[in-house]
Formats: sequence, structure tokens, C-alpha cells
Amino acid sequence: MTATRPVPDVPTRPVLRNDYQRSVATYWNNEKDPVNLRLGDVDGLYHHHYGIGDYDPAVLGGPEEAIIAEMHRLETAQADVLLDHLGDIPPNGRLMDGGSGRGGTSFMANQRFGCQVDGVTISEAQVAFANDQARQRGVDDQVRFHFRNMLDTGFETGSMNGIWTNETTMYVDLDDLYGEFARLIPFGGRYVCVTGCYNDVTGGRSKAVSQIDQHYTCNIHPRSKYFEALAANHFVPINVVDLTAATIPYWELRAKSSVATGIEDPFLTAYREGSFHYLLIAADRI
Repeated sequence: MTATRPVPDVPTRPVLRNDYQRSVATYWNNEKDPVNLRLGDVDGLYHHHYGIGDYDPAVLGGPEEAIIAEMHRLETAQADVLLDHLGDIPPNGRLMDGGSGRGGTSFMANQRFGCQVDGVTISEAQVAFANDQARQRGVDDQVRFHFRNMLDTGFETGSMNGIWTNETTMYVDLDDLYGEFARLIPFGGRYVCVTGCYNDVTGGRSKAVSQIDQHYTCNIHPRSKYFEALAANHFVPINVVDLTAATIPYWELRAKSSVATGIEDPFLTAYREGSFHYLLIAADRI
């Protein structure tokens, strides 16, 4: 597939459709959390997701900046694993980052594949920040961020070789989301999701999961809903990876850091008790 000319960045329909979306946009427009900004300052890649892998215990005896750098390394490692599951993307291809935040994974995708990347977010502040980053990096002709709703992007049908969402699906209805992604990804294209989801086996949302929902103004879905919505919209999983054990060290380190926000204990409780899972799902469009 050859990358198509980008749509002029003027939404033809309202981006924010209801009070909930407006409240989420307000949250992220105002968000200046050090746990995102200080970690991004390490190398200019600003992530809005969590990390995987074991941390180096030696950082606990060093300066605080060593902990910050180690947390950032784990977050970047998570993004690398996500990109590994997109498969082979040609340099003339096009990818979309659904809920792109300040752009970290989008820049990593462009650096890895050399292709066009379009980030979509309902936060105008994040769009401005990420587009400024693209200009500073000299890749604004290839990596663009748009104030658009990932449930209704306005991009051309069949225009994306692949799409990913990195900890953003808890803000949207999954059937609506995957219906739009099925429109954008042609037959044989790939969708990759990393998400937290609650465990159907243990029942509904646990207290810890509810605390996470409240903290982030989100609505965490049950694990089963992902597979139901994917199947209903012509996506077939090819890889499902349980990253729960791999993310616990990140949260343990974050709890010891100066950028802890107080949500660390609910995450650790939910993961350890089994009421919450951290999953990677890679699915092909059929």
C-alpha cells in the first residue's frame, strides 16, 4: 500500500460528541504530570503508558534521576514490544496511533519503519505539543498529529497499513472503535492493542480497578469484551500476550519514585490479586 495524501486537518464533524468526551479532553488538556513530563525529558520521547521488564535494583541506591531514567527505559521497552507486533510495514506505508498522547510511540514507529504516521487525540494540548516535537525532530512531513476522534477519524477508507492503541481503549466503546478501525485497515492489515482489562473470571470490577477508573476518568473493559468486539468487526487475533507479570516491576519502582501519584497501590493490588490484566493483542483484519 502506498501512503495517501493526508487529509487537511480540519475536522468536518464535531470532535467531542458528548459530556464524557469533553471531560476526558479537559483532563488531558490540563494534565502536566511529572510522571509523564520528567520521564520524557530523559531523551525527548514523551510516553503516556506504562513499562515492562525488570528494573536494575542498583538505581534505588543512586540519585533520583537514575530511577526516572530507568522508568523511562521500561516504558520505551513496552513501546518497542508493541511495534514488534505490527509486522512488516513498508517505508511507503501509513500507520495510525489511536490516542497518541504526546507522540512518543509515533516517533518510534516512524524511526523504525520510515513510514508516515498519523496520531489522533481529542486533546488539543497534546496535538500542539506533539506537532511541535515533530518539527523539532525534523519529521513533521512524515509524523502528524490531529485533533480528531478515533471513533470517527475522517481518514480515507482503507488508508492505514496498521493501527495501534496503547492504553487508550478504556476511554471508548469498543464496538464503535473497532468498526472505525475495520474501515481504515484493509484486508490483511494489522491492529495492535496494549491495554489493562478486568478479569471476567473474578467477576466485575474490583475495588482496586474501580479506583483506577476514578483516577483516570476512564471505563476499564472486561477482558472478554475485547475479543467479542474484535470478532464482530472482522479482526482475528494472531498473538495474545499476558504482560501482567512483566509490568509489576515497573509499578514497584514507580511506587518508590518521587513522581508517584498515589495510584500505584491500586495497580499493584489489582495485578497481584488477579482482578486486572495487562494484555497485548495483535489482530489481523479479515
